Amino acid sequence: MPENKHKTAFDRRKTKIRAKISGTATLPRMRVFKSNKNIYIQLIDDINGNTLIGMDDRKVKGKNKIEKAFKLGQELATSAIQLKLTQVVFDRGGYKYEGRVKSLADGARDGGLKI
Repeated sequence: MPENKHKTAFDRRKTKIRAKISGTATLPRMRVFKSNKNIYIQLIDDINGNTLIGMDDRKVKGKNKIEKAFKLGQELATSAIQLKLTQVVFDRGGYKYEGRVKSLADGARDGGLKI
């Protein structure tokens, strides 16, 4: 007998999002993972199975987590532009589009990425 046969709302959102999007070398998937303390971000090419860029906010300075996420998005955008990537597909990974996730996306847009 399965321990938990009911999916949580987070799992349902994550499954629906991943079914619709995929990344390529020219249009990578921008994957977000957040823990209670930090936020992590990757640009992924799903076709070749490569992570193009991976970053986290542990070395980013800011007053609070939302400001750190915004600055992390800007740093990611600068690194992506150096790799000649201007557009990405945003994978929020089941998280609601608010708070740190929204701030990260706004920072990436502010840095020059098209989402």
